[in-house]
Amino acid sequence: MKSMAYTSTDATRDELHELLDHIPESDVPTARKFLRSLADPIWLAMLNAPLDDEPLCEAEREALEAAKQREQRGEPLIPHEKILREFGLTGSER
Repeated sequence: MKSMAYTSTDATRDELHELLDHIPESDVPTARKFLRSLADPIWLAMLNAPLDDEPLCEAEREALEAAKQREQRGEPLIPHEKILREFGLTGSER
């Protein structure tokens, strides 16, 4: 968990953001290429993964609609009890 204190890493990241804002437009592609080479390879793989283009089945459409309705009512998208059941828990294990 990240500390609430402002760290030197935060200052360094802020400086990098500032530098990015001042790179000439013509150098942005080069900066992007360089920064991507430093990024986490798993994150890059997810970033470059193709979009899922398979059509949804009826059960998936119904589940999405139910989740949207729960969200609109302010309810959790996945009920806590369902998550506990998935892991074989009852809630009394705390």
